Amino acid sequence: STPYTWSRGAYQCLCKRGYYSVRHPDGFNGTIMEIAWKEHQDNISNYYADVFTCLKCAPGCDACSGPEPCLADYNWPFRISLLTISIGCAIGTILLAGYLFHHRKVKVFKVASPIFLLITLIGCAIMYLEMVAIFPFLDTSWCIVTKWTRHMGFCITYTSLLMKTWRVSLTYRVKSAHKVKLTDQQLLQWMVPILLVMLIYLGTWTISDTPFAEFIHDQNGLKFRQCSYNWWDHSLAIGEVFFLAWGIRVCYNVRNAESLYNEARLISYAIYNIAIVNITMAIIHLFIFPEAGPDIKYTLGFVRTQLSTTTTIALVFGPKISRVFKGQGDKWDQKAKVRSITASFSLNGVGLVPEESPDLYQENEELKEQIQKLAHQIEFMKTVHMQINNRHLKPKPGGYFTITSTSFQAPFSKSNMSSTQTQTSKTEETLSGSASKG
Repeated sequence: STPYTWSRGAYQCLCKRGYYSVRHPDGFNGTIMEIAWKEHQDNISNYYADVFTCLKCAPGCDACSGPEPCLADYNWPFRISLLTISIGCAIGTILLAGYLFHHRKVKVFKVASPIFLLITLIGCAIMYLEMVAIFPFLDTSWCIVTKWTRHMGFCITYTSLLMKTWRVSLTYRVKSAHKVKLTDQQLLQWMVPILLVMLIYLGTWTISDTPFAEFIHDQNGLKFRQCSYNWWDHSLAIGEVFFLAWGIRVCYNVRNAESLYNEARLISYAIYNIAIVNITMAIIHLFIFPEAGPDIKYTLGFVRTQLSTTTTIALVFGPKISRVFKGQGDKWDQKAKVRSITASFSLNGVGLVPEESPDLYQENEELKEQIQKLAHQIEFMKTVHMQINNRHLKPKPGGYFTITSTSFQAPFSKSNMSSTQTQTSKTEETLSGSASKG
């Protein structure tokens, strides 16, 4: 209205918040409105009904000046196709777990710890279900499900793979004759606390600061809902980065280790892939597509899930399933036999079973050879100390202490073992003869 004016029509009408006018976006003149209203009552004109009306803004608009949309559009056919693939992968993972449990006594599965293989598949299935959680319009409930499926699935899958590789790392670095064997039960005792920490963290997060859906804008200024990100997300992301770094270090330590069916190397590739994919997708989200729309974000989530989860299943389980289908599931890897891979380098400590007598015989022969080498080295050192403490003894030609003799290497080679024993006996005879003369 005009200040200090009480004349008729000295005012202006505006549309309420959430409504707009096409012809008069800045408001309606009061004088013209009264004339149009009078004509409308006298049925002279419909100008009032056609012009002096306010239209509701598009859905999601708090205020507007026209019919332009405020919410980002969702390409539902495209999203449904990606969701169908993800659900199919999750169902296939569950069926694979059932197949693995049914054939758990086949050697190719037995030596790879069936319990950890099953845990890995469960984690993969949970990660696939994240695509179900982020499919609809997000709200508080779906955001909670999103956080749990994403982080819990990653923790279960990654930890189960890392525990098996860590076992190989421990046994591979042992330098003693005693072989370290970590059973599945011992590894589970290490794995349970890690999963428990994740459960406590997610539970505390859900109860104390429940994730919610907030509106964000894409590059076109259109709004859509996305789950909130705060210091809970950032703290967990930092922890997962350190966890990935530890896994990469463990894999690097076992890069030269030999394992049955080459599983340690395949699991290392899977862990490397998980680390690279997650870090790369985080960079894409933050720096390349920071204002991506809902469909692009859903596509990026699908790509991340397929590159990390599906690739992990292909690397870890593909060769095993292939051997079973070829009828070679109960046959040992020929490379493992040639290289004498023992139980220490199996991913569950089982190794070659007792009925594999050639491998056990070869292992016993190697141990006997090492013992013989140690015995000859001890004998050699005893003779050396005897010469040092008895300076009056003169070395015999061709004996241990002849400068031109090469018998110093006798205890360390098979070809000179017999000559070493002969020289030792001759030295003892000389010593005994000298002692009797003295």
